Amino acid sequence: MTNEATLTKMHDMKLLGMLHAFQTTLDTRFDQQFTNDEFIAYLIDSEWEDRYNRKLTRLLKAAQFRYQATMERINFNQPRGLDKQLLLRLSNCEWIDKHQNVFITGPTGVGKSFLACAIGHQACLEQYKVQYFNVRKLFSTLKFAKANGTYTKELNKIQHKNLIILDDFGLHPIDEMSKLILLELLEDRYDVQSTMITSQFPIPKWYDIIANPTIADAILDRLIHNSYKIELTGESMRKILKTNSG
Repeated sequence: MTNEATLTKMHDMKLLGMLHAFQTTLDTRFDQQFTNDEFIAYLIDSEWEDRYNRKLTRLLKAAQFRYQATMERINFNQPRGLDKQLLLRLSNCEWIDKHQNVFITGPTGVGKSFLACAIGHQACLEQYKVQYFNVRKLFSTLKFAKANGTYTKELNKIQHKNLIILDDFGLHPIDEMSKLILLELLEDRYDVQSTMITSQFPIPKWYDIIANPTIADAILDRLIHNSYKIELTGESMRKILKTNSG
């Protein structure tokens, strides 16, 4: 079999990483530096890396993160109650395998959304399906889905995400329909998938935000058990960065 025929078959089988690696070795004669076993391992590694990178690109695009945040970009210099050891535990994503949840609370501007996106990005690196939602926009989308008959389809799409991020919970008033939507969403995910929620308000205040004791108990019962809590404090990071740059 000729090299051209081999390249064609790689293309037809969509072995694009292997194809590129093989073409490179032909162009540079780099293959002469390998034993047969090493050359096969090189081609397989190239294919694995190419598939991983393409999948990661799809996962990050589907996640729709608010910020292009990574764990490496998290600022530990400012005192805001950020526990490095806890973040290290979260970075291995075992909590997602265990279907646990994460709460990030703290005042405006301390970096809750950025931190949530960074943890979500790490989950994508570990090949989990993640999606970011602004809570207000999510409720609007799902209420519209109820009206046009696509509600179940939309819930099923969310349910298939290993991790969802609900950002800015409690920032706007929650009407009765939104409360029931949130309860149904979390009930579907309970002990099956993971949820991360950011809020300006500490968890005990969520009962007042939901303003319906029965629904509040049901929602928090599905969230709090087996969860991690990150309680940020301090000044607004936006204010600090603006001051430092001024």
